[in-house]
Amino acid sequence: MTFAPFSKPYTEPERAAGAVRHYQWLTEHAKPLRQPALLTVRPNSLTFERIEGRSVRPDDLPCVAALLGHAHGAAWASDLRSASLDTPHRFRDGTTFDDYLGPRKRALRRRHEQGYLPNKTALHATLGLLETTAQGPCSFYKDSNLRNFIVTRQQDIVVVDTDDLSLAPMGYDLAKLIATLHLTYGPLTDRAVTNALLAYNAAALRHDARLGTTDRNQLDSCLALHAVLTAPYVGRNGYRYSRPLRLSHRGAS
Repeated sequence: MTFAPFSKPYTEPERAAGAVRHYQWLTEHAKPLRQPALLTVRPNSLTFERIEGRSVRPDDLPCVAALLGHAHGAAWASDLRSASLDTPHRFRDGTTFDDYLGPRKRALRRRHEQGYLPNKTALHATLGLLETTAQGPCSFYKDSNLRNFIVTRQQDIVVVDTDDLSLAPMGYDLAKLIATLHLTYGPLTDRAVTNALLAYNAAALRHDARLGTTDRNQLDSCLALHAVLTAPYVGRNGYRYSRPLRLSHRGAS
């Protein structure tokens, strides 16, 4: 059966152009990620091959963690080896995608203004936590929430939505996946999170001996950041469980 293509509208042509640029970068530098074919590019819409399947569930976590580890390792070996987490990275056409620290500092300040961080002491503590995560080899963030993966009937995993792309430390996008699984399905066990990290590190290590070193403290710090950054979306998009994100036997915040 052939399914009708999927078209995504954009109110701003710059956003559509950015999504195309991100798609092309991932195709070139994060080859382990399978993306739907991009069929048509228009100023205010992109049309993709339609992929039928379901979103990621908790029991998919080890496989998706390994996929992310492969993708992050491949991107580091291909293009991000010399990138810096506090400096925007340049695409081949000279345009940039965001660094890690700047956009998240601004986002955390917005969360404070919105009331998700109760006072300036909490804001400064969270900004300090952000600084501590800006370490190790440079990877990328493409918003790995559970809806941005499609698991097909054949158990293939396809990634969708390239609206967001920035630099990030290894493990940060894995933490986004874990955080959104928590928000959707409830707390994951400590063992499930540890096994996901082990799968992620083992996959990244296959690309270079300097990779695969993300430890549990780094992952937990990233989880704590995502708990704040995703707080406005609780109650939407299937996020039924509120922050703070707490893991069984071990706190992430």
